[in-house]
Amino acid sequence: MLIGHQKQWSFFKRAIEAEKISQAYLFIGQEKIGKKTFALKLVKLINKQPLLKKNAPDLILIEPQDSVIQIAKIRELNRWLCLKPHSAFFKIVIIDQAHLLTQEAQNCFLKTLEEPRGRALLILITEMPELLVSTILSRVQKIKFSPVKKNEIITYLKKQGIKNKEAEEITELSFGKPGLAIDFILDSEKLKNQKKIVGELISLLGSNLAFRFRYIKKLSESQNIKEILEIWLRHFRKALISFQKTPNEIRKLKDIIKQIENTNFLISTTNVNPKLALEVLVLEL
Repeated sequence: MLIGHQKQWSFFKRAIEAEKISQAYLFIGQEKIGKKTFALKLVKLINKQPLLKKNAPDLILIEPQDSVIQIAKIRELNRWLCLKPHSAFFKIVIIDQAHLLTQEAQNCFLKTLEEPRGRALLILITEMPELLVSTILSRVQKIKFSPVKKNEIITYLKKQGIKNKEAEEITELSFGKPGLAIDFILDSEKLKNQKKIVGELISLLGSNLAFRFRYIKKLSESQNIKEILEIWLRHFRKALISFQKTPNEIRKLKDIIKQIENTNFLISTTNVNPKLALEVLVLEL
């Protein structure tokens, strides 16, 4: 079920009715915000047929394996695109987390964009468009996805039988991300863990250096550094918009958010030493 993003949905409906679909789109937005769900629903709308499985004959969904998308996947895709559609009007490709395409895979995919093959629609999904080469970015139509309004997520949760108080709590902690709200429904431990991490962050903000260094050591050994930093980001973004603040407080929060984003980016995409990167970050909080 699609939660929110009605503006984007209306855009595509108008484009389809006017037969003005572009060859390639780039869906940009935070993770868990509903970009892939939107893309899959769009496939159904465009080809006017039920989407039964990810391996439907006229759809390819490419996802990372071991946090990367190798060139072999794109070569396989190019061979598939040379074939005529099986039963739908369009052959549709969805590349999830496109920023994890290797440099070689991106260069190979660029040739696909430069030399369109028949009735094909390409949809790339990413939370980090800056990791895609500029030549790909210049050849796709960008569609941006923003956090979903609270009332839309609450309405969805209530339809799933979630009581008012719990629905409001889940919505607050999902920060406009429907996918995260659904995760909380499916796994209550995930909700408890998020509360625990936020509690640890609040303790960290008022702690001395000794406590911070102990926490950094523990955090750097975690297998979920990216998830923890995402929770920190959501906490500080909420703080930024929640209450009236002085200009200095606003600047401070914006600086913290930028530092967390940079640290998360470095840890996710480079060989930086996680402990050193976290030390720089935590000592600045």
